[in-house]
Amino acid sequence: MRTHHPSRILSVLATVLLCFACGSGEEGQAAVSDASDAAHVRGHIAGMAAHHICSGVFVVGRDYERSAEEVVAQDIRRFDIFKWQDDFAYAVNFETRTASVSGEDFGTRSAEYNGDQGCTVLPAGLEDVTFEPQVVERLSPDPAVTAWPTGDVDAYHDPPPAEVDMATLDAALDWTMAQSEHNTRALMVVYAGKVLGERYAPGFTRNTPQISWSQGKSIASTLVGAAIQAGHLDAGLDDPAPVPKWQGDGDPRRKIRIRDILNMSSGLDFVNLGWRDSLSWTHTDEHRRIYFEGIDVFEHAVNQPMDRAPGEIYRYRNSDPLTANRIVRQAVEARGENWLTYPQRILFDRIGARNYVLETDAWGNFIISGYDYGSAWDWGRFGLLHLWDGVWPTPDGGSDRILPEGWVEFVSTPAPGAELLNYGGLFWLNRGGALPRAPEDAFWAAGFMGQYTVIIPSHDLVIVRLGPSPGDINAYLSDIVGEVTAAIDR
Repeated sequence: MRTHHPSRILSVLATVLLCFACGSGEEGQAAVSDASDAAHVRGHIAGMAAHHICSGVFVVGRDYERSAEEVVAQDIRRFDIFKWQDDFAYAVNFETRTASVSGEDFGTRSAEYNGDQGCTVLPAGLEDVTFEPQVVERLSPDPAVTAWPTGDVDAYHDPPPAEVDMATLDAALDWTMAQSEHNTRALMVVYAGKVLGERYAPGFTRNTPQISWSQGKSIASTLVGAAIQAGHLDAGLDDPAPVPKWQGDGDPRRKIRIRDILNMSSGLDFVNLGWRDSLSWTHTDEHRRIYFEGIDVFEHAVNQPMDRAPGEIYRYRNSDPLTANRIVRQAVEARGENWLTYPQRILFDRIGARNYVLETDAWGNFIISGYDYGSAWDWGRFGLLHLWDGVWPTPDGGSDRILPEGWVEFVSTPAPGAELLNYGGLFWLNRGGALPRAPEDAFWAAGFMGQYTVIIPSHDLVIVRLGPSPGDINAYLSDIVGEVTAAIDR
């Protein structure tokens, strides 16, 4: 275990060859017309790298100490998609709790750690965030003396249910971890309400917060449902989205409903080019700018025109979950409540999730469509909430309806514009057979590079898988689900 002096500044030159052409043909070529464009692209690459170093050290590292060298080697440099470059210099300052990446042509891009708000990519011209960071108290009962699922006591099946072939299950879990190219760091199986099996890579535990990427979109949906159920958001799925900028006379965005936003079918013209397009690291890719540019993500999301009618077509766009979260923030602050602590109070405390970190931009907006961290047991509890139709068993033997009745049915029903039947209310679905070895009723929160919380009502099952995979992750997930379900004789 390393010991860092608070004032220590770690600065190491990284040496790895840049792969600009990660795709094939013209699509994989860097679109730079001059040195200025190239510098912007490199600066954007450095901005995301600074974030990953900051969060890898200060967020993931709160469970076990990680050095910047480890984070760069394990989380960035090994993956061509992040385009780490051989002349980047990086540093971590433990006194100011910042990480920076520098290059001669673009200067320095930095990310700042703000405690329970995680790490924020600082925009050019700002040396600090513009909001007052808040301590997010975890107010769930002590897990060491509180029964599962809110606490940790009696969390495991003992003995396992008779219908479970534990030898087959253990073989499935061991096989999952043995696929080294997929870098699985946490694997958890919850069956019939309790933990049936789990595996963790060295250095990671059931409570280690790991980057969960777009699993956060499902958190955004859940926060909308919880706010509606609590009466904090005075709106329903079919009400117009209460976004002030959309309410002008003749503005077609007035017709966008909350349902359309959660179905990723708002119709907003929000460009998503994919990670391997020639313009992925430029201003043109509106979907990805939120990860590397240090912009106000909520304003970026709602200040977009429409190019399709609401509900007409499902398109995977960060604009919609960010808008959903903006709507909740607006309602919460109108009540005089603190936004930065709200997700913990309204959702996470109530299900015993103690390790979530929702990171923000410099204006205190959660970048909930990608920069969110949660542990395996956090996500297991999140999955159980949806398996149990939004009702949570309380430690006193009662129950707590956190999500409105019918909410889970909504999020697990295909959006009208999802022709492949693969997307619902900010959750992915198996109605169209996206995972051939999974039951048809499976639905899941999914994040970049293979972050998954799979809910399978027909099997009373939740499967959590975390870790950065560069491979064919859907085939891998399908096999994981197939191997696990094969161990349970229904």
